[in-house]
Amino acid sequence: MNSINRRSVLLAGLSVAGAGALAACSGSSSTPALISPSGPAVATADKKRTKSGRTHELALTAAQAKVDLGAGLTASTWAFSGQTPGKEVRVSAGDTLAATLSNQLPNQTTTSIHWHGIALRNDMDGAPPATQTAVRAGRNFTYRFTADAPGTYFFHPHVGVQLDRGLYAPLIVEDPKEPLSYDGEWVVVLDDWLDGVTGTPDDAFAELKQGMGGMHMGEDSGSSADSSGHGMGHMGGMDLGSGTGAASSSPSPTSDGGMSTKFMLMGAQSPLLGGDAGDVKYPHHLINGRVPADPEVFRTKPGKRVRLRLINAGGDTAYRVALGGHRLTLTHTDGFPIRHQQVDAVLIGMGERYDALVTLGDGVFPLVALAEGKNATGMALVRTGSGSAPKPTTRPKELDGTIITASQLRAADDVGLPSRKADQVHRIALTGGMMTYNWAINGKRFDMDNPTASPITVEQGQRVRLDFVNTTTMWHPMHLHGHTYQLGTGGPRKDTAIVLPRKTLSVFFDADNPGQWMLHCHNAYHGEVGMMALVAYQS
Repeated sequence: MNSINRRSVLLAGLSVAGAGALAACSGSSSTPALISPSGPAVATADKKRTKSGRTHELALTAAQAKVDLGAGLTASTWAFSGQTPGKEVRVSAGDTLAATLSNQLPNQTTTSIHWHGIALRNDMDGAPPATQTAVRAGRNFTYRFTADAPGTYFFHPHVGVQLDRGLYAPLIVEDPKEPLSYDGEWVVVLDDWLDGVTGTPDDAFAELKQGMGGMHMGEDSGSSADSSGHGMGHMGGMDLGSGTGAASSSPSPTSDGGMSTKFMLMGAQSPLLGGDAGDVKYPHHLINGRVPADPEVFRTKPGKRVRLRLINAGGDTAYRVALGGHRLTLTHTDGFPIRHQQVDAVLIGMGERYDALVTLGDGVFPLVALAEGKNATGMALVRTGSGSAPKPTTRPKELDGTIITASQLRAADDVGLPSRKADQVHRIALTGGMMTYNWAINGKRFDMDNPTASPITVEQGQRVRLDFVNTTTMWHPMHLHGHTYQLGTGGPRKDTAIVLPRKTLSVFFDADNPGQWMLHCHNAYHGEVGMMALVAYQS
């Protein structure tokens, strides 16, 4: 039985539930009605999308798989059609994608597909429980939507911490009027990997949820940890992995009931990220599914101009990316053009994407993704001529050159939002910490059983300002579904942006895609424990 037949029933129920939801951030006791994810306003907005008339049919089977990570390493994981990353999907702007997900996952596991960064119709967003029920094991669901904005995107599950398995793939929406000139493309997917090697993401999540308060670190273990973050300065010598990301042996469970630290990472520090770099130990960091000891090789000729499409599909790791012997010219972030910026390296948080142009020299060059603050790397190679391959542990000098983050970029003139006063301002306080692992938004963990309980409400046509106020000692990549926002008044257009600890980031978007949309931290573990909220249009 195809579960798509139940979708209209579910969404009608969500609409009724939404009608009784309290307005967030307003302090009002009113009960605004919310636009249903499959309501007439969604259909009306969808009809306005420019359509090419072409439809691409796609079958995606989510199932157990043994994947080859290179160098004789295999991992038992879950993947789409047996490979990770999944096969690249490529369409042109205005095309309709009809993707049928077949859920063949074990143990009655439900799943979904979220089309990350695509401003699509709300009921195809793949974000249970807001826009659909999760697809049950043995069932199918067909996602059908128009992708009308060109750019670099990807897709992944939006159930539990499945994002940190192998269930992801790039989605490239080509521009029929592409203004850039180049000779070839290389899609580069970055990922931090533990599944089927040291355990599963669910194992890691179970340990993290105990928080640092349950960790056995000796008699004075709690003395230097504050309530909002790691704060464990004396832990700097703990296992951070080797230069290639290989994990050392982990402490065993303690006899007094304290927590072992098989998965929790301590002492990862990055000035670029404002301090604490991450929560999770990963034995490997992959580029296009390969470890540095047996990397993917991109082959072309010297002098060729290549477009790199960089995607961070990781669960807990920001990557500093550089191509040895070259400078990169950044052209896009999160699908939208920026004023071109030449850099040595770029910092990419989970869920972010960057496009870059590079004219290649003659030889063999390492593309290195430094796991920021984690003393580990992923690597792939560019080969345009003869020469021996660099060592897996190589770290080109460009990693320490001019490093760009999104806050330093400017939107291209034709995609910047026109100047306008905000109609709505919402304070999005990022709260919580590692002691009790209580990550949340505005002090409230998202309630999966009652998704419309405390919506952040907007109205069609409004200019909305979101003030991300990070009260924690951890950085958070904040992702808004169904929209792109602008950083400040002239920054880049993005759907995912890094909010540094103890800092505020203001972003603006136009409420032009009605429905109920998730807003969350794209750290898979922070989001799943509760750092999510619902941005919902009032009817």
